Amino acid sequence: MKQAIHFGAGNIGRGFIGALFSQSGYHVTFVDIAENIINKLNEEKGYNVKTAADEPAITHIDNVSGLNNLIQEEEVINVLKTTTYITTAIGPNILPRIAPLIAKGLAARVKESDENVYVIACENQISATDLLKGYILDNLDEETKTLLNGKVHFFNSAVDRIVPIQHNENVLDVLVEPYYEWVVEASQNIPEVKGMKIVPDLAPFIERKLFTVNTGHAVIAYLGYLKGKETIHQTLTDEEIYEQVQKTLQETGAYLVKQYKLDEEEHQTYINKITERFKNPHLNDLVTRVGRSPIRKLGPQDRLIRPAVEAKKAGLSYAHLAKAIAAALLFDTQEDQEAQELQGMIKNHGVEYVLKEVSQLHQDDALTKEIIHQYKLLNQ
Repeated sequence: MKQAIHFGAGNIGRGFIGALFSQSGYHVTFVDIAENIINKLNEEKGYNVKTAADEPAITHIDNVSGLNNLIQEEEVINVLKTTTYITTAIGPNILPRIAPLIAKGLAARVKESDENVYVIACENQISATDLLKGYILDNLDEETKTLLNGKVHFFNSAVDRIVPIQHNENVLDVLVEPYYEWVVEASQNIPEVKGMKIVPDLAPFIERKLFTVNTGHAVIAYLGYLKGKETIHQTLTDEEIYEQVQKTLQETGAYLVKQYKLDEEEHQTYINKITERFKNPHLNDLVTRVGRSPIRKLGPQDRLIRPAVEAKKAGLSYAHLAKAIAAALLFDTQEDQEAQELQGMIKNHGVEYVLKEVSQLHQDDALTKEIIHQYKLLNQ
């Protein structure tokens, strides 16, 4: 049977990427440090994926197993030596931590085999696979790097599927929204995976997704949190927030249309479709879940800062993006460690410091000034 190894046995891994591999005839080995999940995968060898809909579809996923990379490094390396695909869904910040292990597996593989292997990081991060490739190469000597040529292929991708906080009786089962998109940038034929879309240029797809889906989700979460809302779909019933979300996505949309020569009407249809996805009450998605990790989400290449910077460069409006960034700076839930760290930075050093150190914005920049203006208005 064909093999795929997926780093990250969380809900996205099981409910999206791993599920597509299983449905395409692959045995999927999930690698994670969550001992209870790994043990359960090896006991049950399957789980159910359920769609959040009025008439939910339930798909049984089988041909799966798990390995704990903390205590089963050699076993992981053995799978890496024979797998066709290596994928991740663990968060961009964790990629440097798993890269040394992947490097060990690839080093052993290329010395024993000429079989191709395909590496794809399925993260909410522009060029995530390029990042992972760099981390892997940092852990290889020059001779091994040469052996990788023509055998190990790295492809960037864009992934899109909402997976909310789970309340399932079986810890392995996953609730997901019906919609999904997995786009991979490849200039060659690669082994088929159902649901994977191959394109020659990923940039329009990943920026369209990141600056519509992820930006929109974040805006709803941070503004909803400030108004005491509990869920995403509940937040969108607030007309003021709904209007703010629409205007923010008009700003990101104006940049995307200009940058990639998108059809303006088609992109507006895409925005409307995304907004309707957020309204799905069956997801029951919490604003605190969607808003978590605000430091990462305020990074220079992420969903709020990057489109605001690009819109400013292009001479386009960015006032509503600035308001969304200000709302993120006020996200202070006790449930999230990053939120508390962010608030500590603001308390000790001020908002300007955070925008400089976290978001890499200059103090005298017009965008910085607009964000601070919006922050003061929201913080009154």
